[in-house]
Amino acid sequence: MVPEADFRSYYGRPVVRPPVWRHDIAAYLFTGGLAAGSALLAAGGDATGRPALRRAGRTTALGALIASTYFLINDLGRPSRFHHMLRVAKPTSPMSTGTWILSAFGGAAGAAAVAEAAPLLPGPLRRPVTVLGTAGQYGAAALAPALATYTAVLLADTATPSWHAAYPDLPLIFAGSALASGAGVGLIAAPPAQTGPARRMAVLGAALELYGAHRVETSKGILSEPYTTGRAGRLLRAGRTLTALGVAGALLGRRSRVVSALSGASLLAAALATRFGIFDGGVASAKDPRYTIVPQRERLAGSSG
Repeated sequence: MVPEADFRSYYGRPVVRPPVWRHDIAAYLFTGGLAAGSALLAAGGDATGRPALRRAGRTTALGALIASTYFLINDLGRPSRFHHMLRVAKPTSPMSTGTWILSAFGGAAGAAAVAEAAPLLPGPLRRPVTVLGTAGQYGAAALAPALATYTAVLLADTATPSWHAAYPDLPLIFAGSALASGAGVGLIAAPPAQTGPARRMAVLGAALELYGAHRVETSKGILSEPYTTGRAGRLLRAGRTLTALGVAGALLGRRSRVVSALSGASLLAAALATRFGIFDGGVASAKDPRYTIVPQRERLAGSSG
């Protein structure tokens, strides 16, 4: 009898080199999505006359973007590497495109956040700063979908097996996670009377995130395993539970500031767990040769049949 296959590579090394990224990049995925969702929250709050939502969205978008930039630069090792990526623009490179999106979003979000201090400025400066802030706010909202999803393209564009296989679904997860985390900010910061748009964002974001997560955990054959086992599996299960609790609280606690705030915190924690779970699942798939060799054999068998 032929012995059962032992998936070892030459010299004991993985077939695919695992990503060199540290967990700074997982945090970068979360804060980038939070910045995008908060920018959409700010625009929705401003458009519907809800100043608490606008204020929370503007300040959180800028704060999350600053944190996102820090995590990216910290992983790169030297700040100059971020600067060097701005010397060229390569539309075919998700990293290059993402750097430009991040920079453009930063300028717009910064102008919007500064405008919140307009009432403290001398009279002649208040209106121009307010107008500039409004323009920046809607500019950031226009860039938010790209900021929320380009990192999904960045992961899927690698040779990491479980990331690459999930390329149709990662943008859904990241877009939904961004919406849900932005909604969480609104539920925490605004009084219940102003949180209507945030509650609708929570429902839409949760639907996208849960659908995408279900797809990557069930429809990728053996490449779904890294998302359902180990640390990644625990994180993604926790993310689903927290998302469900957050949405339930958002819908049932419409009149309670405490329930709304707890729901918002649950949605933020869910987004964090989901991003780290997706990150860890991909890393795990690259470290085990089985996730490279078995799909290759299946594709070869299918083509020869």
